[in-house]
Amino acid sequence: MVNPRKIALLSLLYFVQGMPFGFQAKALPIFLRTQGVSTREIGWLGVLALPWLLKPLWAPLVDRYGTRRQWIIPLQLGLASTCVVASFLNPVTHLAWLLGLVLLMNVFAATQDIAVDGLAIELLAEDELGPGNSAQVVGYKLGMLLSGGLLLTLVDEAGWSLLFLAMASVAVITLLAIVWIPSESRTAQTETISIREIVSVLVTSVRGRAGFWLLILTVTYKSGEAMNDAMFKPFLVDIGLSVGQIGLWLGTWGMAFSIAGSVLGGVAVIRYGVMHTLLYASIFRLIPLCAQVVLAVHGAPGDVEVIAVTCAEHFFGGALTTVMFAFMMKHVDRSIGATHFTALAALEVVGKMWGPPVAGTMVANMGFSGYSIVFVVGSALSAMFVVLVWCSFDRLRGQSAVG
Repeated sequence: MVNPRKIALLSLLYFVQGMPFGFQAKALPIFLRTQGVSTREIGWLGVLALPWLLKPLWAPLVDRYGTRRQWIIPLQLGLASTCVVASFLNPVTHLAWLLGLVLLMNVFAATQDIAVDGLAIELLAEDELGPGNSAQVVGYKLGMLLSGGLLLTLVDEAGWSLLFLAMASVAVITLLAIVWIPSESRTAQTETISIREIVSVLVTSVRGRAGFWLLILTVTYKSGEAMNDAMFKPFLVDIGLSVGQIGLWLGTWGMAFSIAGSVLGGVAVIRYGVMHTLLYASIFRLIPLCAQVVLAVHGAPGDVEVIAVTCAEHFFGGALTTVMFAFMMKHVDRSIGATHFTALAALEVVGKMWGPPVAGTMVANMGFSGYSIVFVVGSALSAMFVVLVWCSFDRLRGQSAVG
């Protein structure tokens, strides 16, 4: 029986964490491209997500010391304060300072994510993994929708200060949800385990064939999609679309379809199981990625084609993300839940971090024709992931979380 209170709590907490990444991934590339920044430099924006890659280094501290509430409250206040400071900066004249603050926002959000992931693993029963991870992904994407879509459409009229002040206000208001968190939300076993023992359990959990396939699937599932996504926004700028159009179509409509896909992915996990749903979702994800190739080859696609491809990519990508997170959570060792899931999430970041710089360099060197090459490569990598899921099917099907 799914507990709605758990789902609402997790959704609100992940909502706040999605705001910094929504600005970085959606709003910032569009702004930089309109200021004449090259695609090569835009491709390197992924470096701002470095805290999400490095967070396993301090994840054992979150597992070992304090309660989930004691970590979440100050981190969320830190995020709100950073947004307030950013609201006083002019992004044109103080871009370096703004990028530094975005990096700091990601530090706060990534560390909070460790605590919230641990909380989710403790709160969710196995039959709640589908809805729970839908709440996680939907909440996160709603945060991205706010900072990278809805507020972006108002930037031309209200300025960038409104975007950051709105993010700060949301972070403060959602602190009210903290009262729902159990005051001692941490497993008794973790309270007595040492940092060295946490690391030892983590190393042991990745041994064997099942552990190998878990790592391979986690690190590869987003690689191709990340390449396509990084260059699709600059592609739309280069074919003459306005910032308002891109913000509406990608940041608002696209995100709405992504949320719908995430919900469907959670429902499908309940009905068909994690492994079957992972296979089907990865196959359907190929359709819009291949369609991006067609758009780039065409060179001047119409509005209807762009909107259709954008919405389809967000829908199937959203479904796959939810299923993949449920897959990861199903296989973590619950005795070190926050650390284990954080390590897997960091591998996911590794898998998608290298693609955007490579894609940006390809487009910078090849010109407009480079977009079609990037989209072909990204689609091929996503097709390879389907093969990997198929090969791992018998080794991972039916296995559940340990610990």
